[in-house]
Amino acid sequence: MTLTLAIDERLTADPRYAETLAELVDERVASRIFALDASLWGADAEAEAAARLGWTDFAAGADEAIGRVSGMRERFAEDGVDRIVLCGMGGSSLAPAVIARWAGVPLTVLDSTHPEVVARALADDLARTAVVISSKSGTTIETQSHRAAFERAFAEAGIDASRRVLVVTDPGSPLERAAADAGQAVCNADPDVGGRFSALTAFGLIPAGLAGADIAALVAEAQAVREALAQDSPDNPALRLAAAISCGLPGRYVLGITAADDANWGFGTWIEQLVAESTGKDGRGVLPISLPDRAPELSRHADTQLLIEIRDARATDVEEHEGIVVQAALGAQFLLWEVATAALGRIMGIDPFNQPDVESAKVAARAVLADPAGHPEPVGTPLAGVPGATLLATPAGVDSPASAAEIIAAIAEMIPEGGYLAIQAYLDPETPARDSLHELRDQLAEHLTVPVALGWGPRYLHSTGQLHKGGPALGAFLQLCDGSLGSLPIPGTGGSFETLIAAQARGDRAVLEERGRPVLALSLTEPAGVLRQLAEAAARHTA
Repeated sequence: MTLTLAIDERLTADPRYAETLAELVDERVASRIFALDASLWGADAEAEAAARLGWTDFAAGADEAIGRVSGMRERFAEDGVDRIVLCGMGGSSLAPAVIARWAGVPLTVLDSTHPEVVARALADDLARTAVVISSKSGTTIETQSHRAAFERAFAEAGIDASRRVLVVTDPGSPLERAAADAGQAVCNADPDVGGRFSALTAFGLIPAGLAGADIAALVAEAQAVREALAQDSPDNPALRLAAAISCGLPGRYVLGITAADDANWGFGTWIEQLVAESTGKDGRGVLPISLPDRAPELSRHADTQLLIEIRDARATDVEEHEGIVVQAALGAQFLLWEVATAALGRIMGIDPFNQPDVESAKVAARAVLADPAGHPEPVGTPLAGVPGATLLATPAGVDSPASAAEIIAAIAEMIPEGGYLAIQAYLDPETPARDSLHELRDQLAEHLTVPVALGWGPRYLHSTGQLHKGGPALGAFLQLCDGSLGSLPIPGTGGSFETLIAAQARGDRAVLEERGRPVLALSLTEPAGVLRQLAEAAARHTA
């Protein structure tokens, strides 16, 4: 087994670790997961779990996906296609992005509704482009909009979309029916696998495989550790990982995820969705934060945080590390974390397979889109002290800020004791604003001395957004909206990507506010400049 789990002795010395691990072994949790025993998570979760354990038996579906990829690559090569664009959200995009990065192959992932991001994807040499439209439900509004935009672009370029669009979805979904009507190829995924557990299924494998990743090798890596992860043994790495994470709850609820140089796959973003969406409900939850290499959180001890480093199986220079080190090949990492997360749900007494609070933000966004007049845009207050910024919302009990320093002070004031800050950036990630935003994140983490998560909107809605709304009431939220959006129509709808992304931001903000979560929202017409100013103010802030 090419999988090593090193746990800091300060964790293993905690009596709760040994007690929890013994319970997992005695209750045969690992073998029951692989035996598809849906009763593990209680009577209320049994129906959902019964339809969500297909990920444990991934081999047959993976073989089918590998064969399908081979045939599609040959057909695309005949058409001169060497650029793959993946349109998908959450579990339909995060795993393929990781796999492509692991393999070193180019895959354009479109998981934004920002008009500039979509426009760039549409403008980049359609003659060489094939598009994977990936949605489990077949009703994901972002993915439906992307599909419509690409179909229009192909038509205007004189390209037959039926030869360039491949759909990955569950059998019988509305997307499958629409694709069949349009003559587009369809790859069905296993309906008994939830999106965030789908890395080793068609959703994870087909887009990355079409881009050139060796998905057969990836699947073999997972298969090599499957037997060990199904063992009811105190040596089972998945059970040990779940026990180590759980023994610090509820106080130590943040996982600071880092990666060694040999595992620079972006794996932390996948863990964010898997763990946060699986555990963040019923007022409980574990919040993973994918940390940059020089994050301030790495140089200080925090009672709320457990550090976890991801390493490749081939790593030889293994040093001491605070917290947990997970050393394994990528395929093994996927399966390990899926089993550990399912076991963690058992320990926490929650259903790890549902996402009851994700839909609330979608409903709120749809209400804005359906009745714009009844949901007018907030006017906001331009901030004279911060040129290019307009204040859209402040939490109750917090004075409205007028300067960059006052914005930072307001953020500090609204974070609950023992809490975290989540930055929700509805911005274009491929502009200078990206570097400024990361600098702001680091300065806030350094000078407010709290965990700071950074999520791009609307991507985070399909990831950590469940925990923001359904998890412990420990979060404060800084929502950053782009005030200089261009307009890009969504064909066939009468709407635009500009109105869609604005509705998504407003919808999520409304739900957070309804649940008493503090939100400070800004609209930025000069994102890079404003973010630099805020970062400088954060650097001057003293707690």
